[in-house]
Amino acid sequence: MAKTVLVVDDDPTQRRLIQAVLEREGFVVSHAENGDQAVMHLAAGGVADVILLDMVMPGISGQETLVEMRARGFNQPVIVVTATGGVDTIVQAMQAGAIDFFVKPAAPERIMVSIRNALSMGALRGEVDRLKKHASGRTGFSDLIGSSPAMTMVKRLGERAAKSSIPILITGESGVGKEVIARAVHGSSERAGKPFVAVNCGAIPENLVESILFGHEKGSFTGATDKHLGKFLEANGGTLFLDEVGELPLDIQVKLLRALQESEIDAVGGKRPIKVDVRIVSATNRDLSLAVKEGRFREDLFYRLNVFPIEAPALRERKEDVPALVDAFVKRFNVEEGKAVVGATPETMAYLSAFDWPGNVRQLENAVYRAIVLADAPYLQPHDFPSISGVAPPAQAAEPASAIVAAMLPAAGASSVGLMPDMPQAIPVRILDERGHLRTLEEIERDLIQLAIEIYAGHMSEVARRLGIGRSTLYRKVREQGLEDVIKGGTDDASDEDTDAAQVA
Repeated sequence: MAKTVLVVDDDPTQRRLIQAVLEREGFVVSHAENGDQAVMHLAAGGVADVILLDMVMPGISGQETLVEMRARGFNQPVIVVTATGGVDTIVQAMQAGAIDFFVKPAAPERIMVSIRNALSMGALRGEVDRLKKHASGRTGFSDLIGSSPAMTMVKRLGERAAKSSIPILITGESGVGKEVIARAVHGSSERAGKPFVAVNCGAIPENLVESILFGHEKGSFTGATDKHLGKFLEANGGTLFLDEVGELPLDIQVKLLRALQESEIDAVGGKRPIKVDVRIVSATNRDLSLAVKEGRFREDLFYRLNVFPIEAPALRERKEDVPALVDAFVKRFNVEEGKAVVGATPETMAYLSAFDWPGNVRQLENAVYRAIVLADAPYLQPHDFPSISGVAPPAQAAEPASAIVAAMLPAAGASSVGLMPDMPQAIPVRILDERGHLRTLEEIERDLIQLAIEIYAGHMSEVARRLGIGRSTLYRKVREQGLEDVIKGGTDDASDEDTDAAQVA
């Protein structure tokens, strides 16, 4: 998903120049002529991943605009732009919340470095906020990604259920994010900030289920060398999430039913029941009503858990949410892996949105993770998802793609300038040196002129035309670069005012 940059500047020429630079790099650009328009744009829900803010504008200044943005809770990274570069101005902007600055006019490279750093900083801040919410049990439904009708219904139902202590049963295929929904229920309830304890009932050995859920006393069975509280007591005051609840053994289902009905548990080896205050949210990827008919799940427990059912949709039923999910995963894995991937190309996103995703959100998450690790371009390409797009990764070249430029031969008219028919169709001109640093412009220019002379067999009129310079300029550069020997075998037109050798001399 392309990132959006909001350019706030009263100079239309400056806005157009910055827009040209950003759009060339794949960004979407929005404009605001002054600070008031910028604040109104954000207040109306306008998208802005990064804000470029001019400091001197009619009306409210850039400094005042930045203060107003922060006061209203708009936390997008802001890069201030100034024509003077005064130290006091920059310091004040940084104190108000800007993360970078540059002085007009700025080179395109400087602008792009600043914006990419701002995006990385924004992603890092977002990931820190997400982890804080996750750790403190305050993840809410606003943190759930997706605005499709199916997800909108899930959010609406979940928010209503969160306001009470009603038992919730979340159903859906494996990988749809049932635990994420359960955490949102907890974070949106009065129990937010209290313990959220998740238990995968299908991953517990059958002989340990009772002890893990309800706890045990020291010496209650062989190996019980210490007292264990159990998951119910760990979640006391908060929420207990029973994932894959349909995998519980029948005898444990009886004890679970009593715990739900009486709000008390019996620890293994305990002498008396223990009162607990726990909200139960359960989940399953199986049809529990069918399990009831087959005698694998207690009917009374099923009705006790299934008071408020929420069905989590499969990803193939909400494909319009795929771009937002990809964007969120890219931000997270950029932080975790130290990468700076901006997003996915439109072609890549088309492949991802069209795929059925049998493993649902979990499969998409892992696919993006792999792509981020392997990506070496600012945007994810179709070949970064070979099993989904069917596009194989390109063959490894001897040089990095950024190290050479392919000088393509003309598609027609080659014979008219004496080109050999078996000459290769692309010849590299080296841009980087052996250590990976840019070579000087003079060195690159010399190689390009020599290459052009060789391709067009010393036909200097054609060389000059292809390079977009005059013949006299070309001859001057040949002398300056010491390329006289290269053109001695050339054959220019007889009608030219002098021979090539004479021009060079």
